[in-house]
Amino acid sequence: MIWLIIARCILSFVRHDPYQPIIRFVYDMTEPIMAPFRRLLPTAGGIDFSPILAVLAIQYAVQPILLWLVRTIL
Repeated sequence: MIWLIIARCILSFVRHDPYQPIIRFVYDMTEPIMAPFRRLLPTAGGIDFSPILAVLAIQYAVQPILLWLVRTIL
């Protein structure tokens, strides 16, 4: 998921066809995660900070699960 968010950030800097299937897939997969952060945090000078917050939230959500899995296996 983090890679899709990074891809979406890169797409925001280049011209692309939003109706191309792969582009549509990236937007469809990342929008449900980024939309709540976008509502909480307004853009500052045209810069959208929601991808940063989304990546941090994913990291903090996944880290305890991975630690639990490692402890269970070892």
